[in-house]
Amino acid sequence: MHDEGIGSPYKGYVEWSQCSMSTGHANNPTDMLHRLETMMLMGIDLPLQAIQRQVASALDIIIHLGRLRDKTRKVLQIVEVEGYEDGRIQTKVLYEFKEEGGMKNGKIQGCLMKKNEITNKEKLLAAGYHTI
Repeated sequence: MHDEGIGSPYKGYVEWSQCSMSTGHANNPTDMLHRLETMMLMGIDLPLQAIQRQVASALDIIIHLGRLRDKTRKVLQIVEVEGYEDGRIQTKVLYEFKEEGGMKNGKIQGCLMKKNEITNKEKLLAAGYHTI
């Protein structure tokens, strides 16, 4: 039994360090956010708005990998979590996979296309990434 208020499986979502990474299973980045909210609601007695604020402040980037119809896995989207506003977690697509040229040797051809600039660069700059 845990008397600390937040059960240990959920504590990590609230106490992210600056350099942590985790894996989750979802159909897209928005679905991943909803799954995190649901998981936390199952273990913490807090209003949804409070949980959404915690999730939005804990995550910086979501990288979505998916399986294409040729059975390969590719990075399909890289999404920045911008924060919590207007009753929802705000995100922005930074990169998105775009199919180009059909199939070659049975494999889908394409590349990750830049859609937007990252907004919150502070952690990257603090980690020594000066060219973003």
